[in-house]
Amino acid sequence: MMASAGKGWMWVGALALAGMAGTSLAAADTGFARVEGLNLNSFVRQGDVAAHIVLRNGNDPRLIVAFPAGNSGVGLWFKPLGKPAEWSMSAPATLVTMNDAKGRPLHGVSFQASIRADHLVPKQAVLSSVRVLRDYQGLGTQPAEVVATPTVGGDSITWSRDRLDGAPGYSLVVKVVHGTLGNGSFTPGPDGVVTLAFTALTGETPLTPVSGNALLNDRSLPDAGARAALEYLSYKEKYLAGSWRFDTYFGRDTLMSVRLLMPALQPAAVETGLRSVLERLSPQGEVAHEEDIGEFAIIDHRKQGDNAASSPVYDYKMIDSDYLFVPVARAWLLDDARGRPRAKAFLAGTVGSERAGDAVMRNIRFIAAQAQAFAKSPVKTNLVSLKPGVPVGEWRDSNDGLGGGRYPYDVNAILVPEALASASELYRSGLLAPYIKPEDKAVLSSLASMAQVWQMKAAPLFVTHIDADAARKAIEAYANTVKVPATAALAAVDAKGITFHALSLDAQGNPIAVQNSDEGFALLFGKPSGDQLDTMAAVINRPFPAGLMTPVGMLVANPAFAEGDVQSRFGSGAYHGTVIWSWQQALTAAGLARQLERHDIPATTRSHLRAAQTCLWKAIDATASVQSSELWSWRHAQGKYQVAAFGASGADADESNAAQLWSTVFLAIPRPAPEPKVACPG
Repeated sequence: MMASAGKGWMWVGALALAGMAGTSLAAADTGFARVEGLNLNSFVRQGDVAAHIVLRNGNDPRLIVAFPAGNSGVGLWFKPLGKPAEWSMSAPATLVTMNDAKGRPLHGVSFQASIRADHLVPKQAVLSSVRVLRDYQGLGTQPAEVVATPTVGGDSITWSRDRLDGAPGYSLVVKVVHGTLGNGSFTPGPDGVVTLAFTALTGETPLTPVSGNALLNDRSLPDAGARAALEYLSYKEKYLAGSWRFDTYFGRDTLMSVRLLMPALQPAAVETGLRSVLERLSPQGEVAHEEDIGEFAIIDHRKQGDNAASSPVYDYKMIDSDYLFVPVARAWLLDDARGRPRAKAFLAGTVGSERAGDAVMRNIRFIAAQAQAFAKSPVKTNLVSLKPGVPVGEWRDSNDGLGGGRYPYDVNAILVPEALASASELYRSGLLAPYIKPEDKAVLSSLASMAQVWQMKAAPLFVTHIDADAARKAIEAYANTVKVPATAALAAVDAKGITFHALSLDAQGNPIAVQNSDEGFALLFGKPSGDQLDTMAAVINRPFPAGLMTPVGMLVANPAFAEGDVQSRFGSGAYHGTVIWSWQQALTAAGLARQLERHDIPATTRSHLRAAQTCLWKAIDATASVQSSELWSWRHAQGKYQVAAFGASGADADESNAAQLWSTVFLAIPRPAPEPKVACPG
């Protein structure tokens, strides 16, 4: 069954078997697919095979098959066409296991796809790590040592090679089924259609899939699409951040997904996520952002002059992940009724060559050391900064994501104080006693007071106020620039003007005056005052460009009140611009629900939170078809906002993953009853 472009579609049931000499074929229990923007995505997983097929439509057709095994993949880019073309698949892929020329097993998929085109000329095949494929997609280059030479024989073209260290490698075979192959070009049949049979294989070590009742409990919500995406990304070894572009561990993505999914996950599934983070801590206690594994790790080692190593290489440039682990661990080990009885055993268990509790203490020592300067002297320059020479450091990890800022709001005003407070709670619980060194006690005893300084002093440094007249002028000018109506936004500005927390501070401590969705972190992890909650609810719920809300979702950034050079970094084609990220909506939805459980907030504040909650869920429901994807953009046409797939426009900075780990978290976030009297934007 196929739906129109931009909507989800799914295959369910046994997949067709096909004969192939020298291969072992199996029918997958289930397969699912999604058409998003220009990409036709098909996912299959069973046993030793997990694969994501991406067929790119348009003037620049492309095939990618990404494998979670070793974060590996094969890709084939074709030369540009004179007019847009569209791929189709009549059936899902068949799972394949076959031996390479040396008798070693390769695992992958075989499938057929058709395209209507005057001709189809292969431009470049890339067989390597998904990281190499990502770089080729963005830059058009690949390392010379991984280039595969094609072999043309009769009706097929084959690319095949070993991994750089001689281990089993990668293979892609393209065979013409309908049409002809000549002079390296596929020519259509009389009906104008080319049908190709693809076989894509990897020799990287398979992961161990987790699904069904081993992954989710009976509190998970009945969303078949989100469940299918989550299962595809879940393994006993780790969770994958997203496919096709991030088919491996990412620390931040793992931690936020585990925290938001926690009520719906089985205990072992929660602990898989926590353990995977601890296994990858640096010697100093930093949380790894991303891992280079498989052939990309080999490339890393060779750049350092070591041609024999293939061990994983971890990236520690992010700063937010360092402060996320302890709050998430506390939520499981102390706050969750299922986690508390397992806490001692979890901490006593091994991660790598040490006890989990020893690794937790290493992280706590790190965050305490980083936080001491501001705790002693709470001035801007003592905040936690991005690392020297690195333009990124938190979830908005594109080069323009912080607008040139060096001190992120979410890290300093929310995550650092919550990490300190959570570490203090773990210490006072006694759970950490077996792992504490004598020299730790003074620091551990001071964690609560350090947290209090950060909670009181950091957030005010980011407060930005725009008086009413200036706010209306800025809104009208920006609305004209981006060609959206301003009437509702102007009406939302009262005599008090607009107040919000700046996205970041620059190196001199000046605010980057961009409204942002990072208040969701405070709602989920913190205990803001009534006045703070009123400010947060207003930013979330005011109609864009006075605030973040649109009928197609809550934007992650609104630069209407920033300088022009900053505004230009946050357009609807920017990865962290005026776009909608599914998990940021989920974070905010979960945070609003958490704050509404409190009994110590004023009635007026509660009504503001309920209004924001109602309008956020209205936007979430309106975009359910793209909810499991990474992000989406918008266009304003025919008098209304419309969803636009991110990556479908040539002006977009990148493309969205069709399956994203932290976009599946709505499985654990119940939909509240709406507030009937609330009028929402749009």
